[in-house]
Amino acid sequence: MDVACEKCQAKFKIPDEKVPKGQVFAVACPKCKNKISIDTRSEAPRAAAKPAGAPAAKSMAEDVSSSSYDAAEKPFDFLEEGVETALLCEQDPDVRMRIKEAAESMGYHVREAKSPIDALKQMRFHDFDLVVVNEMFGTDNPDENGILKSLERLPMSTRRNIFVALVTERFRTQDNMELFNKSVNMIVNRDNIDEFGKILKRSVAENSQFYRVFKEVLIKTGRT
Repeated sequence: MDVACEKCQAKFKIPDEKVPKGQVFAVACPKCKNKISIDTRSEAPRAAAKPAGAPAAKSMAEDVSSSSYDAAEKPFDFLEEGVETALLCEQDPDVRMRIKEAAESMGYHVREAKSPIDALKQMRFHDFDLVVVNEMFGTDNPDENGILKSLERLPMSTRRNIFVALVTERFRTQDNMELFNKSVNMIVNRDNIDEFGKILKRSVAENSQFYRVFKEVLIKTGRT
């Protein structure tokens, strides 16, 4: 049986011979220890994989966008004009603290996402200037990170105003090829996390300079 944790989105398998039939039972997520309730009383258990030919499940972003409006999910009640904002998606407390301190030292008003769903809900209500994402945040497969995929689908007019920083253990810091492949503005390897603030400051400045003339033209032509 295939099982997915609703809290951290981790996926794992339970051998069929160990699955109780015709009852409700609970298992602990091996990643976050969240208790997952599974009902095998029906012929098609809720946690089981869908049969071939069944409609594809909604993506995380589609599920969030189709949910009802809840003002309590807004990341900010009020912001002064000109204040820049940052969304931090990092599971390691020590790394998260270092990144937050670096962002706040640059004047960003920081919000920390509790989960990928929480991050997408905050992004639904607010256009952040900076989004920092650990590629393993809420996933076992860094190539299937729901937040990065959601950012990739944004209209270019929106995406170009968001500076996306990727934290990784796979790639070298500021690997130009991976910057392009991952559609991000900055890459920082975990080994260089102590230098996050310096790298962010330089990268943001370079990005602003790159788009300066382009944005000036958009303003003059009224296309912003």
